[in-house]
Amino acid sequence: MATRYGQGYGEWVGPALQGARGWTHRLPAALRAPVEGRSWKEFCYLLLSLPIGIMMFTYSVTMLSLGAGLLVTFVGIPLLAAALAGCRGFGALERVRARALLGLEVADPEPVPVRRGGPMGWVWAVLKSGTSWRHMLYTVVQFPWATFSFCVGVSLWATGWALLTYPLWFWVFPVYAGQGGIQLYGDGTHHIYLDNPFEITVTALVGLLFTLATPWIVRGLTTVDRLLVLGLLGPSRLATRVVELESDRGVVVDTAAADLRRIERDLHDGAQARLVALAMDLGLAKEKLAEDPQAAARMVGEAHGEVKTALQELRDLARGIHPAVLTDRGLDAALSAVASRCTVPVQVDVDLPSRPAPAIEGIAYFTVSELLQNVSKHARASRASVDVWRVDDRLLLQVSDDGVGGADASGGSGLAGLAGRLDAVDGILVVDSPAGGPTRITAELPWRSV
Repeated sequence: MATRYGQGYGEWVGPALQGARGWTHRLPAALRAPVEGRSWKEFCYLLLSLPIGIMMFTYSVTMLSLGAGLLVTFVGIPLLAAALAGCRGFGALERVRARALLGLEVADPEPVPVRRGGPMGWVWAVLKSGTSWRHMLYTVVQFPWATFSFCVGVSLWATGWALLTYPLWFWVFPVYAGQGGIQLYGDGTHHIYLDNPFEITVTALVGLLFTLATPWIVRGLTTVDRLLVLGLLGPSRLATRVVELESDRGVVVDTAAADLRRIERDLHDGAQARLVALAMDLGLAKEKLAEDPQAAARMVGEAHGEVKTALQELRDLARGIHPAVLTDRGLDAALSAVASRCTVPVQVDVDLPSRPAPAIEGIAYFTVSELLQNVSKHARASRASVDVWRVDDRLLLQVSDDGVGGADASGGSGLAGLAGRLDAVDGILVVDSPAGGPTRITAELPWRSV
């Protein structure tokens, strides 16, 4: 016994069914389409579209007409709101049906924004909701399309299978209908029937053509249904963009907070600790200055070394916040400086017509810096390269190495965090790192001029 997971998870697959599926998957897609589960689901979607479309169309037109006709009275306003609320309910049903039969995942639209309490607050919120009116538009537009697709799909499906199986049931005509077979032509003196073996075979072949073509035609018809559901029953572009911006804002806030914690930790554990020790050493040297000048001089010398170390740590910390070379000379010089600190030879090629905005420039710098750190720590590479260029209104960065590969941006890895930070500014991170290498990581950022 085998259990497979995914679509249809938890479904028991016996040995016979496994063999049948293996056999069908060895067929070309054009030949196995008539017996695929996806084709039958899409055909079932077309079958259900007509009765559901009739129900939705009747409801929406009736309620809309009744509500509009009664607008001269107060009753029409809540009737219109009830009509829109009902259309939203039908929209929820359609999203479930599209998910089950078409495999189309559509997020629920934003809820009705009720800003004032009471029934009238809800009525006005529903009437002002663009999402509600889009749902009503769907119930009106879907009906004629459902009628057309139902007629086309059922006619082609029935014709194809009927003709394909004609050799199995043509005997019905001479036995029960008193004629040789399907009648192609007939008048008072002439009759043409499909009744000899050659004609029966040709009929089956024509049915085979219909049967093979029908799933693709049905797929094209349901593509229009997918577009209707996506465009009218999902969240609006504005609402989706607001959600994205809210998520990106959270990422930016979390990243900024993490950076502040890192700076505080580096200051506390590094430069601050060294300065405290320096102050203590200088205090001891001051006490010993009169009684043991040589020991005091030795302690002052050690303190001088500590000052140099603290200054270097502060420079490194400042470089991690925002390097001066990036501000003064741009990405080319800044990335060359980063590459010089990498443990493997790095070739840097920056081809930009001008400098991007400081924010984008900073993100590009830290992205390459983090990727080169990964090369030094994990890649086990002998060489690497950094390429930076502009395409239209996008800034592209690519870091490549000849290491062992296997870099993964999923889970809680550093690449996942980097991808999240890029996403916060509408950027993209693409990781191509097969096992055994080479690794090629491409980052794409919006181009914003200074």
